Amino acid sequence: MGVPIPNGKLGMWLFLGTEIMFFTAFIGTYIVLRLGSKGWPNDPEVTHIRIWAGGLNTFVLITSSVFVVLAHEAMNAKNYKLATNWIIATTALACVFLGIKSYEYYGKYDHDILPGHVAESPRQALDKLVIELDQASGLLPLQKEETRINNALTSRPNDKGLLARLETVQKDIKDLDPILKPYQELKNKAKFGESSLHALHEAGDALKQLQTDHPKKFGSVHEPHFIKWGNTFSSIYFLMTGFHALHVVIGMIMFAVIILMGMSNKLGPQHATFVENSGLYWHFVDLVWIFLFPLIYII
Repeated sequence: MGVPIPNGKLGMWLFLGTEIMFFTAFIGTYIVLRLGSKGWPNDPEVTHIRIWAGGLNTFVLITSSVFVVLAHEAMNAKNYKLATNWIIATTALACVFLGIKSYEYYGKYDHDILPGHVAESPRQALDKLVIELDQASGLLPLQKEETRINNALTSRPNDKGLLARLETVQKDIKDLDPILKPYQELKNKAKFGESSLHALHEAGDALKQLQTDHPKKFGSVHEPHFIKWGNTFSSIYFLMTGFHALHVVIGMIMFAVIILMGMSNKLGPQHATFVENSGLYWHFVDLVWIFLFPLIYII
């Protein structure tokens, strides 16, 4: 006859079995895509992967798993206050993990390394530059509005409201005079020039000068660069790390329940299995990250 196991613990192990299959599918897909994609981006300076941040998060999660074990030991010793304190410490480290991950995500957002946003060739990078220049200048919407008003004036030439609006739009266009020449030169060069690495570097230098002269207007325009397989990389990066972060949040919710019971002096021996199951779940979250870290950050 086997060793008796609580139904809750058995249920948690079965659930973790399905979670293992869930993340195995992601990791297997990542390996297949990476091995089958010649020129996969692995330069941290290109992908803006922060190895030190991933390493620090690995240390944070491993330490938090130790705290969970100590909380379980405290529960067995019927020291529920100490168990609550260890769970609070674990939750604090989970917050640190998410904070570091948010910093990494901001870096991807700041460099526009997002699914569907990454240029994968010099031509795509230059086309993206043209679009961002137009958005930053604000000229095209004003010209469209001017055209719309002029068309409306053909049937209502004495409409004072339209005339006043036209005057305002034309003034706004006039105010853009200082940026029009360098903006149009860079735009035309990017749009109609050659598609080469040299042209990409020249466009980048011209953009830096434009941003130096007009930082408020063009400061948000990204430096033109391309990443081969960049959209595939960013998609699977956010998919894998995003789902892992979601599991971290779920673990924090479980810990919050324990903390609330502990703070209200309701935590007791009847909750030992719940605390142990929460710990098992957290060890799984830690184990998944130990696989993700070398796959995404190092190899």
